[in-house]
Amino acid sequence: MRPRHLSRRALLAGGAAALTACSSTGSPQPSVRASDSPETLLLKDLIAEKERTIALYSSMISGGAQKLVPFRDRHQAHVNELRKYVTVASAPPATATTTSTPAPAPKPSLSRLRELERKAAALRLRQLDRVSPGVAQLIASIGACEAAHALALPRSL
Repeated sequence: MRPRHLSRRALLAGGAAALTACSSTGSPQPSVRASDSPETLLLKDLIAEKERTIALYSSMISGGAQKLVPFRDRHQAHVNELRKYVTVASAPPATATTTSTPAPAPKPSLSRLRELERKAAALRLRQLDRVSPGVAQLIASIGACEAAHALALPRSL
């Protein structure tokens, strides 16, 4: 019997699965346009999620946790790269406003950041089959970085 050939996507997915064992809940929908492809919608959602993560890190850093600056900066690099895949025509409007009161943000902590990183890494695995190969490679790389963050975050500040 001939051995089964594994695709690069299957290998990346398996590697990401080996790095994480957590599950994640769905994230809120970004601003949606009728012309947005499923991949564009996923990228917008991922950008919004990363921006929330950056805000949590920034909150901790402004409180004196300077050790977290490299972690936040890597998330910002992810956002910068993801934005290259979202065309200007499909990008959410910069002047969008909301009339509802935002939900109170949970107090940031190292354990919350660690759990957020674990859940994000696990979510990346499920996102790989819905995107083009180039975007799948980027998302898998982001997931690997998030899994590394979950392990590398300091236990105390």
